[in-house]
Amino acid sequence: MTDISSKKRIVIKLGSSTIAHKTGKLNIRRMNNLVRVISDLYNAGREIIMVSSGAIGLGAGKLGLREKPKDTQSKQAAAAVGQCELMYIYDKLFEEYGITVAQILLTKTTIDTDRRKNVENTFAKLLSMGVIPIVNENDTVAIDELELEIGENDSLSAIVAELAGADLLVILSDIDGLYNADPHKDTHAELIPVVSKIDSSIENAADGAVSALGTGGMITKINAAKIANNAGIDMVIMNGKNPDRLYDLFENKQIGTLFVAKNKEE
Repeated sequence: MTDISSKKRIVIKLGSSTIAHKTGKLNIRRMNNLVRVISDLYNAGREIIMVSSGAIGLGAGKLGLREKPKDTQSKQAAAAVGQCELMYIYDKLFEEYGITVAQILLTKTTIDTDRRKNVENTFAKLLSMGVIPIVNENDTVAIDELELEIGENDSLSAIVAELAGADLLVILSDIDGLYNADPHKDTHAELIPVVSKIDSSIENAADGAVSALGTGGMITKINAAKIANNAGIDMVIMNGKNPDRLYDLFENKQIGTLFVAKNKEE
């Protein structure tokens, strides 16, 4: 059995469905609860990195747009406005607990070039200084996610976990975990508590609906699990509706779906 309680360096991915209402506007109560719980986990001695979606939705609201923009240029403009708003909110909330946060915006180009080492060094230094890095894709210049809508922040969170040498990746979503069928369509669908190997049956189970607010679905989370597990990092998918369940997770209670990493020595 994987000992989640012993994990020290944690990447927590927050999807749009976790931090926003169905209207697209910020879920203030949940954001407050998330920051409270994450701050408490930090105070207990864990190193936390957050990967947060939500910039485009927040920007659209700030700009008075009635719906999420569809063309790339408008999405980039909304992201530029929304990312500023998002970081302002995180900075204000974490400051109440005496915690300093930092913004890191990444692109595939940065990750896939010789600048990758610089990113690794930045994560290491910020964590050593007691800072919580908050990561997002640089949507103002990166167009892959905006145009292809592949839910890149799921994969991005796994890449961040690898870059930072994390012990655990936690993806907070609007679903309790991976089911053997789509629970929105099949009332007999059962939660899969542990996945020790990602095979065709797991991928078939993940081939379901896309979140109403996010750009990805369960299949993008399976792709993230592959990246994390191949790097020797365990991953958990759990519902972000009640942030207090994170306490249960770190007390080794059965929460969500655990994807067990491959042996690093293999």
